Amino acid sequence: MRSKWPNLKTPTNINAVNLTLAQALVHASAQAVDRLDAQLLMLKVLMREQTERAWLIAHDDQLLTPNQWREFEQLLLSRSQGQPLAYLVGEKEFFGLTLNVSAHVLIPRPDTETLVEWALNTVKFSCLQAPTVVDLGTGSGAVALAIKANAQHAQVTALDLNPEALALARLNGQRLQLDVHWMESNWLQGIQGPQTRGFDLVVSNPPYIEDGDPHMAQLLFEPVSALTAGADGLSDIRTIIQQAPSHLNTDGWLLLEHGWNQANAVAQLLRQQGFTDVQSRTDLGGNTRCTGGKWVFTHT
Repeated sequence: MRSKWPNLKTPTNINAVNLTLAQALVHASAQAVDRLDAQLLMLKVLMREQTERAWLIAHDDQLLTPNQWREFEQLLLSRSQGQPLAYLVGEKEFFGLTLNVSAHVLIPRPDTETLVEWALNTVKFSCLQAPTVVDLGTGSGAVALAIKANAQHAQVTALDLNPEALALARLNGQRLQLDVHWMESNWLQGIQGPQTRGFDLVVSNPPYIEDGDPHMAQLLFEPVSALTAGADGLSDIRTIIQQAPSHLNTDGWLLLEHGWNQANAVAQLLRQQGFTDVQSRTDLGGNTRCTGGKWVFTHT
């Protein structure tokens, strides 16, 4: 594909002055940074919204200040070394929401939208006036906030053991003006539903990668605690399945995201615990991504 700026030369002096946006972006290409990534990094440097790529193209003759150029160079270096774009720009879109993210939380992924869609269908067809929902291991708050944004009548609680992650999730909720109750907790240990009730729906995207999985080499910048869960990747899922019955209302649902090859194992764990109507959902790539079941006994 031909460059939009075919006659521009890549600048060689990183202290260059009178450098235009167009020239800086050509330099980014020479550093093997994807054009879209470079544009989004440039928008961060210019303190403009990540949606303003059209503005960037229309003003590509604008000059960078020396400080902006140095900041852009540092961001390019970090990106070329594999640091995720979301961490560098500080935000990620998920289910139509723009979320602030940091290295304390897992970057929200499109696969998890499958979990949100299933949760919303469960809430909307529950016929409850104010269904109670809890999101376990909320991270950036992505799942909890997406549910609340699309089911305003639901009472949503979100838990995380990491105080830094919880603080970020709370800030996302405040910025988006979505009323979610945030709590620090190790899964469901010691937690009760609103007003001493149980929950009608428990959802979670827990860690599910096996310890030592070779794919972890591609995820070096994300928190390991949010990714791996024992030799088979099911340690946290087992804990959640064991804890959930004492926190679920009768006919309440537990929905779990998991690895592409873990559906049968998760379904078996749910049935062994006494869940009924166990079923799964596939993501956009056709992989079985979520499995859940219904709890038919009232907890004590």
